[in-house]
Amino acid sequence: MENHSKAKRGIPPKEDFNSWYPAIVEIADLIDKRYPIKGMDVWKPYGLSAMGLIDNLARTEMSRTGHQEFRFPLLVPEDLLDKENRLVSRLKAAREAGVNPSELRFDEEESGFKKEVYWVTHGGENKLEIPMFLRPTSETPMYTMFSLWIRSHTDLPLKTFQIVNTFRYETKQTRSFIRVREIHFFEAHTVHADQEGADLQIQEDAEMVQTILHELCLPSLVSKRPVWDTFPGAWYTKAADVVMPNGRTLQVATYHHYRDQWADAFDLSYEDPMGETKMCHQTTFGMSERLLGAVVGVHGDDKGLIMPPSIAPFQVVIMPVAAHSDVNVLPAVEALAQDLFSNGLRTKVDSRDVRLGVKHYDWEIKGVPIRIELGPRDLSAGKCVATLRTGGKVEIDLDGAPTNVKEMLSEISEELRNRSALVVSGLVQKFPIEILSADDSLDSLIEDGIVYEIAFDGTDSDAELLEKKTGLILLGVSDDKFSEERPCLVSGNLTLKRSYIARMY
Repeated sequence: MENHSKAKRGIPPKEDFNSWYPAIVEIADLIDKRYPIKGMDVWKPYGLSAMGLIDNLARTEMSRTGHQEFRFPLLVPEDLLDKENRLVSRLKAAREAGVNPSELRFDEEESGFKKEVYWVTHGGENKLEIPMFLRPTSETPMYTMFSLWIRSHTDLPLKTFQIVNTFRYETKQTRSFIRVREIHFFEAHTVHADQEGADLQIQEDAEMVQTILHELCLPSLVSKRPVWDTFPGAWYTKAADVVMPNGRTLQVATYHHYRDQWADAFDLSYEDPMGETKMCHQTTFGMSERLLGAVVGVHGDDKGLIMPPSIAPFQVVIMPVAAHSDVNVLPAVEALAQDLFSNGLRTKVDSRDVRLGVKHYDWEIKGVPIRIELGPRDLSAGKCVATLRTGGKVEIDLDGAPTNVKEMLSEISEELRNRSALVVSGLVQKFPIEILSADDSLDSLIEDGIVYEIAFDGTDSDAELLEKKTGLILLGVSDDKFSEERPCLVSGNLTLKRSYIARMY
């Protein structure tokens, strides 16, 4: 009977994650994938509302930390991209050569976004003198303007952010929210007087990421990316990864420390209190709709979505029972809804003329945290029945319902945090051997769908050997070090550095 119910829903079992995920994002009415451009989905109201609430979490953190919201143009002229690519190429070549970028005296193959951007070559029927492209990210247009705004040390720090669409010609297999060509993108860019200011900003970024992930009930692995996986224009990159139920990691946030490497190319300088010209230091911080993808993937089940209360478009849905036989039911439902709404709870009344079971079915798929039934018997008793999306039913007093509902929402959030932490603990495991030999065969030891914890303090060639032998990707050095030294998996040298290797999206 249970299998029949699942089949009727059209939702594959979650254990078949690669089928379950693309099905659920459409069945739950988050997006429509039928738009005739690969990787560009249509956001539907329910999905857009959830994403907007995630954006609000980011805006709250930005406001708390003194960032201001801007909106920069979508189009960028080609000569600015060339300027960025020359810089990025030089920085990448310098890093690979182990020298300061100022010491580099040779040209390298261009790096950057040129192969990934969408080009605009005409305005109407007129060919543009300088081709333009749709922003893949906004360093170039932002820093062009920053150089006009910053003159003195009194203009610093400059802390900006924007939430916009960016465009990248993604050639890999697209997947809603996870790998797309039109990206719902949050990006913060800051400018500081010195490296110390930029260092503090990176710490602040890390704290903001964890605050947002806490609200989304998502644990994460935070690591400093290895050199080869660092944005070529960055001094270093740190990232937060969420472990999905299939054991793959999903990078949901990155923050880059640029030091003063971009300042000269974009004329980002200022006059210090002594009248001397100094170069600025910069950071960037990025997130996207991958956060919503992580919420869907981690919290959902065979019945549909489970929305964390912080981003549920409707935290409570009230369903009238037997309203046709008692004229008091609908006014009572509306009064309860207004009471909840006035107490800051996102509330919806489902008064559709359909069976109660259909209503439960629909809102269960959408992952609404609490569903409330209210009928004549409930009115007589002064109570109502609340069904929790995490499981179980609770009888609550109508008098004081907002307080009861808020408590239940808090309990739901904590339950989701506990569940997701338990999933991660099962998917993150210690590597099966202590020291890797070049002769070791790992075919029978490496399990699909597992993130492996390792001690690693090796060289680039050690990392190359590790990735080749395991078929996994090194995430980098974790912020969470071992309490006692362990032998590096490749070199055997003792280290406190904890790393993870995994398959990544």
